Amino acid sequence: MTSLSAPKPPRVTIREVARHAGVGIKTVSRVVNDEPNVAPATATRVRASIEALHWEPDAHAANLRRTTTRTRSVGLLLGSVSNPFAATMHRAIEDVAAHRDVAVFASSLDDDPEREVAAVEAFVRRKVDGLILTCVAESQDYLAELVPPEMPVVFVDREPSGYAADSVHSDNLAGAGVAARHLLSFGHRRLALLIDRRSIWTARERERGFLAALADFGVPADSATIVADLSDQDAAERAVMTLLGAPDAPTAIVSGQNLITIGAVHALRKLGRHRDVALVGFDDVELADLLEPGLTVVAQRPREMGRAAAERLFTSLDAGQRLAAERIVIPVDLIPRGSGEIRPPRA
Repeated sequence: MTSLSAPKPPRVTIREVARHAGVGIKTVSRVVNDEPNVAPATATRVRASIEALHWEPDAHAANLRRTTTRTRSVGLLLGSVSNPFAATMHRAIEDVAAHRDVAVFASSLDDDPEREVAAVEAFVRRKVDGLILTCVAESQDYLAELVPPEMPVVFVDREPSGYAADSVHSDNLAGAGVAARHLLSFGHRRLALLIDRRSIWTARERERGFLAALADFGVPADSATIVADLSDQDAAERAVMTLLGAPDAPTAIVSGQNLITIGAVHALRKLGRHRDVALVGFDDVELADLLEPGLTVVAQRPREMGRAAAERLFTSLDAGQRLAAERIVIPVDLIPRGSGEIRPPRA
């Protein structure tokens, strides 16, 4: 008989302890480290929360005290290391780090705010020299209490909220605008935009760029269809199948990220509509040039983004201090291959 063990519960984070006790993360850290200036009643409440949540603070407490000794390691948090876009950024960051004999500890975010906090906490606990983060939590203000002040932080692919640090990302606003304007210039007036969750900064920026392009062409926003919360290709495929089965179906689609594009391509081919419904994808996908018609995309430059983020991090480390926050925007490239040049049917 095969014995199946129960799944391991997710690790409790210091943020959850702080929330449970009704205090800030720094207060939890002070209690764990036996630092002064914490009221006895507050310390008692924090210890009760630690016990109730079965948090294990020992390693955290021992390692949260930073020293000037470098560990020659950096922490990297990405959307998902299995996504080709993130994997390319990962490799570029590793290449820069390898030249400096620095190890890169990578973790996947999976667009889970709690996982974001847990990963950062794990990196800090391991005393990495710096952080390169993709973020999804509503605010990154927790970093002010969790990350030592001397540790440089660079955000990649998305901009932070509530925390001042370097950021490196694509020109999402302009890129989505380019995609929509390209379709509008071919005569399309019934467009659909397929995007990820609106809680994700890039999705919101791409929606803004799409709507700005409609306005430039005098096309009412309510004539377009925007489908959000599409986190994988299966959801995107179902969405396109539904869209194209409706009256006044869109004649052109802008897909907001690579997995959504793949789902849209599957749906168009299943319906036999890949030669009469135009499609422009945001971000390139593998074998896009071998499809018939070829897939028109607004291509990001993930290698350039990763390299810029790593170089910015090491510039701060070389300076021995955090530098003034800098926002680096990487251009995108429209690559016409055929799918985005399909004209709408004549009325």
